[in-house]
Parts: sequence; C-alpha cells; structure tokens
Amino acid sequence: MTAFVDFHCHLDLYPDHARQVEDCEKAALYTLAVTTTPKAWKRNHELVMQTKYVRAALGLHPQLVAERATELSLWDDLLPEARYIGEVGLDASPRYFRSLPLQQEVFHHILAATARVGGKVLSVHSVRAVTKVLDCIEAHFPKGVAGRIVLHWFTGSLSEARRALDLGCFFSVNMAMLEKQSHLKMVATFPSERLLTETDGPFAQASSSATERAAEIMQVVRLLAEKRNMACEAMQIQILENLGKLSIE
Repeated sequence: MTAFVDFHCHLDLYPDHARQVEDCEKAALYTLAVTTTPKAWKRNHELVMQTKYVRAALGLHPQLVAERATELSLWDDLLPEARYIGEVGLDASPRYFRSLPLQQEVFHHILAATARVGGKVLSVHSVRAVTKVLDCIEAHFPKGVAGRIVLHWFTGSLSEARRALDLGCFFSVNMAMLEKQSHLKMVATFPSERLLTETDGPFAQASSSATERAAEIMQVVRLLAEKRNMACEAMQIQILENLGKLSIE
C-alpha cells in the first residue's frame, strides 16, 4: 500500500475522532493531528499512543489566543510529553488583528520554550503575518538550534518564502492552496526536499474520510510532480523522505 502524508489535519474536529484515527491507520496515511488548545491534547495523545501513522501535536491556535491565553501554563506542563507542536503561530487577518500583540507574546513564549527543550517539530500558522512569524522564528531558532519549523498553508511573498527557506523551514501544502495560480507558481520554486503535503481537514476540503484525504493528497503530489517534471512516484518518495527528516517516529 502506498503511504501518503497529511502533515496538518484537525482529526478531533471531525464527528468521530477515534474512528478518524483508525481510518488513518487503515489507509496508511501519516497524519499530524494538530490541536487548537492545550486542553485538547490529552485525548488526542491517548488515541495515537499505539498507532503507526498518526501523531498528536500540542497546540494553541492564534485565532483562539484571545480566549485561551490562560491555557499557556497548561501548554508548558504538557510540553515534555509532546514531540510535535501545532497549531501555533500568528494571524493578522481583520477578525483577529486586535489580539495580535497577545498572539505575539504567546508565540514568542512557545518558541522560546521549544527552542530551550530542543528536538520539537512545529506546524506554524502565518496568515497575513509571515514577516512577523519569521522574525519570531529567527529570534528563537537561529541556524544550528535544535527544532524544525513547518509553515502550514504558506501564502506569503516570494521574498518571504526565500527567507523562510534560508532559516531552514519546510512547507506543508494542500489542494486549496494550489488552486490559486499565484501560490502554485510560488510553490513550484520551493526545493522538493522542503515540501510536505497536508489537507487542513476539515477546514480546507470536504473530504470526510482518511481514504478521501489520501486521494486529495495524491492530487497535490501530482501537481507538485508536474511542476518539477518529475514522476508522481518520485515526488511521493521525496515527501516521505522529507517526513523522515522530521522524525515522525
């Protein structure tokens, strides 16, 4: 069975969370189950402790910081148990702009803590705030510091993308992102060894099962391969190798 990678999916926001985890296992779909609040971590972690293909990430979503910043101490308590961190980051879109100063405070805290501990992998949100996100990353993760950053659904400029690459960041891309020609053109310039696939389910697509998500990811792989004049199989192998670099054990 061919394995695919869904490096950013909110499994706990589907109607049957446990069934979703089981389906990922059956479909051989390597999935990073991101969470939006620290309180969601325990249940996610319990469900994936014995799985081969699914891992849970400890998150505090920037869109929820205004209401959930008080959970940051719980996030700190849980950090030693978590190999993966997400969804975290900044969101400067109109609805969340007012909380941006607090978001930055929380994000700096999260990055400082993960850099201090080392060995974590982060899935990072950067809507309308890419430069600010990269400033934070550069402050806490200069070259040589343990930790890996994966920019989820990146929509920044080409110059911001180049800066992210220089900082060592990876990118996780989904079908909704690539439907915009400007984004597809930019992603085509990214090194293949820095790419991962994602769905951001259930937000970015209507796929309700792991099998459907895997089929959607296969479409993303096909597009990435076409833009690189590569065979789909070679592109998929590269993505799996990239996942291995991030040690999703």
